[in-house]
Amino acid sequence: MRIGVLSQRTGVPPRMLRYYEEQDLLHPERAGNGYRDYPESAVRLVQQIRGLLDSGLTTEIIRRILPFLDDPSQIHLHPQCLTPDLAALLESEANRLQERIDCLSRNRDAIHAYLAAVRALRTEPTWRA
Repeated sequence: MRIGVLSQRTGVPPRMLRYYEEQDLLHPERAGNGYRDYPESAVRLVQQIRGLLDSGLTTEIIRRILPFLDDPSQIHLHPQCLTPDLAALLESEANRLQERIDCLSRNRDAIHAYLAAVRALRTEPTWRA
């Protein structure tokens, strides 16, 4: 299938699909006219890449673990995949994600506190002299 069809079927823009190829995540064949030709399995692969990116993983990590993933809805690493280098990279990524989660939680709490304060002001009776 051509890039436009893959884009329609996955909801991923063609530009992003070309980026996945640049990042060595997708490997389309080339037709005689130079057009990219994707197999049917590319639909599931693109959905899997998109899900991993949405979960916060980097393309570097995805490139390293993608060959070992069995199910697009879960990460199941083959034991041969988890080298000390990759383990350190994943640990660093988990720490980075936790820092993001902590920051988002603080921001959420600040927004809730602000809303509570503004709502309390609206419900207080006004003083008349």
